Amino acid sequence: MSLKPLAASLLLATALVAGGASADQQTTQQVQQIRNATLKLTYGETTFLIDPMLAEQGAYPGFEDTHRSELRNPLVELPMPAEAVIDGVDAVIVTHTHLDHWDDAAQALLPKDIPLFAQHEADAELMRSQGFTDVRLLDGSAEFGGVSLHRTGGQHGSGAIYAVPELAEALGEVMGVVFEAPGHQTTYVVGDTLWRDEVDQALERYRPEVIVLNAGAAEVDGFEGDPIIMGQEDTLRAYQTAPEATIIAVHLDAVNHMTLSRDELRHYVREAGIEDRVLIPADGDVMTF
Repeated sequence: MSLKPLAASLLLATALVAGGASADQQTTQQVQQIRNATLKLTYGETTFLIDPMLAEQGAYPGFEDTHRSELRNPLVELPMPAEAVIDGVDAVIVTHTHLDHWDDAAQALLPKDIPLFAQHEADAELMRSQGFTDVRLLDGSAEFGGVSLHRTGGQHGSGAIYAVPELAEALGEVMGVVFEAPGHQTTYVVGDTLWRDEVDQALERYRPEVIVLNAGAAEVDGFEGDPIIMGQEDTLRAYQTAPEATIIAVHLDAVNHMTLSRDELRHYVREAGIEDRVLIPADGDVMTF
């Protein structure tokens, strides 16, 4: 599959970051930011669609009892038609089934026989009930199209938030995924989690060269300043903890409960002096490694 670059300067910056890779690593590997946490990740001839939210702008009410819940989601349109997003996709990975990671539009548009990877049996059963016939559990490691997939852990909020039973049930369980393939850079999609021991363990075990952070610092009502996903300080921490890795910040500017914008994160990154390895792509941008 061929993904056209939509931002040449971003591609150039990424190529410079990845310039230390050996000659046998210069094979096709691309990350395309679609919108929110939705990504297309291509290793050679295999393309994964991650956490598809494909609805038109304003299709859904804001998430109840969260920051700016009066706004309708998604806040912005897709950068291309939804049909173009799913074109060429070989498999789909859903880190959890919240609406901004697995929405009605994606369920309607995706072929019912496409391979789907889910984090546990409850999510898998939900997907089967939606008509999907090839649902697979990623409960450890798996292989697809020459790419090794490894599930990683996390928690979608702080211990204080999870101590509230209603919030613990609503936030539920989440996963991240590490992608490995011979001759390619290892990519870690961290998922909707705070920085926890599971993140440190994944960084230590897999030594990823590309780290995708959900960095919008989303918040629920009553816990202002206690986000349920990572934010700007976590971007800095990733930069410091993985000194050889490129950091890609996503899950920004597209749903109501984000408290950190791309512009604010760019300012923070400049002030921290970490622009050399932190990318904040616009929707539709393609990064090549």
